[in-house]
Amino acid sequence: MVESDSITITTNLLDHVNIRQLRKEDLPALEWEGEFRHFHNLYAETYARMIKGLTVMWVAELPQHGIIGQVFIQFVCDRPELADGWQRAYLFSFRIRPQYRSLGLGSRMVKVIEDFLLEKRYSRLTLNVGKDNPDAIRLYKRLGFHVVGEEPGVWSYIDDKGIWQTVREPSWRMEKLLCKDTRFI
Repeated sequence: MVESDSITITTNLLDHVNIRQLRKEDLPALEWEGEFRHFHNLYAETYARMIKGLTVMWVAELPQHGIIGQVFIQFVCDRPELADGWQRAYLFSFRIRPQYRSLGLGSRMVKVIEDFLLEKRYSRLTLNVGKDNPDAIRLYKRLGFHVVGEEPGVWSYIDDKGIWQTVREPSWRMEKLLCKDTRFI
């Protein structure tokens, strides 16, 4: 049980969480009351890629509380070791509101993603995780991901004010084999 903002959060409460694909009207909620407003354009671009079938955006929604988590999957990118469009997909922008962490929601969201990818016959899921994020690294290892390389973690985006931003986050590239059936590998 976790106390937060005068509400008690239990794992039973999380039984009411709906994990679903994002709808256009959900986009503002991804900014978390302004904390992630700087990603406004990035979210809009990712949604446009979802409409084209290149990406899928998932959210975790709790009635009365709104969107409490998000995770995006990219099917194709210019780096096939991350996402190649047929075998390997890339997980990114995975975030859960702090008061809902360590309750099993992250594991549930990853399971939904894995099931979705298996239905689409993907056999591998990759991600990059900041080297300075031990909680996330522990979660991914517990879920069966393995470190397969290092990443410089340099990426850029245009923020909500139209200013080009560059992020430097040294990372581990991790991968999980989703299916042991060699027909799909």
